[in-house]
Amino acid sequence: MFKGSIVALITPFKNGAVDEEKLRQLVEFQIENGTDGIVPCGTTGEASTLDYDEHMNVINIVIQQTNKRVPVIAGTGSNSTSEAIELSQKAKNLGADGVLLVTPYYNKPSQEGLYLHFKAIADSVAIPQVLYNVPGRTGVNMLPQTVARLADHSAIVAIKEATGSLQQASEVLDLCGDKLNVISGDDYITFPIMACGGKGVISVVANIMPREVATLVDAFFNGDMEEARRLHLYLLNISSAMFIESNPVPVKAAAALMGKCRNELRLPLAPLSDANHAVLSLVMKSYGLI
Repeated sequence: MFKGSIVALITPFKNGAVDEEKLRQLVEFQIENGTDGIVPCGTTGEASTLDYDEHMNVINIVIQQTNKRVPVIAGTGSNSTSEAIELSQKAKNLGADGVLLVTPYYNKPSQEGLYLHFKAIADSVAIPQVLYNVPGRTGVNMLPQTVARLADHSAIVAIKEATGSLQQASEVLDLCGDKLNVISGDDYITFPIMACGGKGVISVVANIMPREVATLVDAFFNGDMEEARRLHLYLLNISSAMFIESNPVPVKAAAALMGKCRNELRLPLAPLSDANHAVLSLVMKSYGLI
């Protein structure tokens, strides 16, 4: 159901509050440049520092501005199953096309706990659901066998695979077949994951280079492997630069350098260090972004 170049959208702030005007402009920038879907309130959107009302407001603004032109997959995951159900139901009521559900963080549930968590959400909220496995953030890795069990649920349509492991992504693809779409959660391995059977990317880089990320994915699915491979290699340096510090610190700085938003984060995230800011600026200049 969900495929292509999907952006993990940043949340712009102004004087400590969500900057609605810039958020709407960011949505337009994505759609104008060929992005196939938008994820508000994910990791890149600093969802962990948004309060409940802000969280739902950001989702609502993105849904309104997108106006059904591309799917909106709202980040509604939580380390509390009941809270994830509540957030997902609210996102559905607002008109989201799907929800992105991160594995519960900090609790470190067992594989059975992960299965029961996601099954409970899928049983409770009738909306297409994308699992999100990012053990580097959450402290728990959802194994391919667990994903395969969940793939049998009709509400679970995809997984954002952000382990950085082609082996694990390949095992998920092997076990799940056509039961769900595997979507890359790491820009630097989008092309290899698609070569294994993946259906696209939920991208950080697309915040600043949406056209190029979309063109890479389109080239692949149009059978132009040479162009897709060229763009994969071309984007490697900027993909690496997006992770010189914790995401979304570098991409927020990059968007600010391009005039897309303020370079404003919420604690405990701190601005990019001066040394890394200089590195980022050089990389962006090499791409003609600034």
